[in-house]
Amino acid sequence: MIRRTFLAAAALALALPAAALAQGAKPNDAQIAHIAYTAGNIDIAAGKQALKKSHNKQVLEFAKEMVRDHTAVNDKALALVKKLGVTPQDNPTSQSLKAAADAKLKDLAKLSGKAFDKAYANNEVAYHKTVNGALQSTLIPDAQNPELKSLLQTGLKLFTEHQHHAEMLAAGLK
Repeated sequence: MIRRTFLAAAALALALPAAALAQGAKPNDAQIAHIAYTAGNIDIAAGKQALKKSHNKQVLEFAKEMVRDHTAVNDKALALVKKLGVTPQDNPTSQSLKAAADAKLKDLAKLSGKAFDKAYANNEVAYHKTVNGALQSTLIPDAQNPELKSLLQTGLKLFTEHQHHAEMLAAGLK
């Protein structure tokens, strides 16, 4: 049930950029920066929750990696938007991602032990698939600034590794 809820939210998050594209309203760089930063913050929050709730060594190591890596990418993004003089612009995609993540964190908060660990790992797989898909299909192609595009491409490489790590973690928890 929880996984279905997240997957539906993830599909909605991916559908929003697609709907905007269908209407010819591609996200601008300020919106793309906000979406990417929001996505990073979401995974940081999930990682911090796992660090508080889990007692599984592999889950804790993965959660530490998520907090560390997403914080580092978000710090680079903040430095870039400051350098460029761009203010990240809130938008429906960012809002949708945040709302779905808040609901997911509430669902995960109700779990403990192995049930939490499995749900967290499965969520990380689904979340990274969603974010990586959005990076590939919308955010990177629509980014106009070469430095922003490069940062997003670097993020995609790292987040693809995260997805594979999450898949291995989830498979090991079954």
